[in-house]
Amino acid sequence: MLHLRSLVGLLVSICLLSACQRNGEPEYHFRAALWANERHTWYLAMQSFAEEVYDKSDGRIEVEVYPSEQLAKEIEAIRLIQAEVIDMTITGSLLSNWIEIAAFCELPFLLQSDADRDALLQGPIGQRVEREMLERTGLRPLGYFIRGPRHLTSNRPIRHPDELNGMIIRVPNVPSFVTAWEAMGAKPTPMAFSEVFTGLQQGTIEGQENPFSLILNAGFPEVQQYVNLTEHVMSWSYPVIGERQFQALPADLQTIVLEAAQNMQAYEHELFTTNENSVKAELEKRGMTFVEVDKAAFQAKCERAIFESLSPEMQEVYQGFISERKAARQ
Repeated sequence: MLHLRSLVGLLVSICLLSACQRNGEPEYHFRAALWANERHTWYLAMQSFAEEVYDKSDGRIEVEVYPSEQLAKEIEAIRLIQAEVIDMTITGSLLSNWIEIAAFCELPFLLQSDADRDALLQGPIGQRVEREMLERTGLRPLGYFIRGPRHLTSNRPIRHPDELNGMIIRVPNVPSFVTAWEAMGAKPTPMAFSEVFTGLQQGTIEGQENPFSLILNAGFPEVQQYVNLTEHVMSWSYPVIGERQFQALPADLQTIVLEAAQNMQAYEHELFTTNENSVKAELEKRGMTFVEVDKAAFQAKCERAIFESLSPEMQEVYQGFISERKAARQ
């Protein structure tokens, strides 16, 4: 009887401890900084990740997702993760400020199809990006999110690069973007994404370039009339967590995070596929006009400048990828 009472007491204690842990403060509290807003597929995917890790860890891990640069702009977010002030973000080509190979995440006019993107992601370049990201920036990639092709928006149609005529275009702080738009005849201006709408509204910039979903979610149809279908970048970005923060987790929680990350990637890809066509229709509904452009002329205008802006080592990587693609298509 005493043994039975002791066993019952032990079970009650375990249950009470679990309840306290579940209803109390989490053991691990992660903060994620996003530049995308609450309507964007990335935010929705990251929220699903937060819910899954909380549930599967029985409340031991809590992830708070801060959209619209509320917590930090992208470059600042990377630095804050490295300083262990915050823990997660979504990033891509901006990592070229730390590792040059990351420029291939969004190198203008490099990729021409989804197949090109998949070949780069799954091949030596993609593997090197992930390896150097972890080793040299202290960021652990948790998968990748798809981005639609980037297009130029404006308040006059732009069909040929000669029509840019020094147009002031907001670009992210990515060296290859600045190089490409300068070569095409524009005046690229690096600017945080949260400042773009006001810049367009006030006329300090005349255009910007982004995928359909971001053009819509940022409200750009209110301040831009045309979507010029340049399709100059096909890209992706990585949801990342600080490696030190990840290694601070016990093995069982690391497994939960990695499994939830796989589900997050699949969910984001599903959202993206469903979203892309409906977003284009919504942009038209809101009054934007789609303009077919001479893509070959845009590419010819900047291709050499982009190549020459790369270091000799990256030029070899670039040429190797182009050669492999040609061989695969023969």
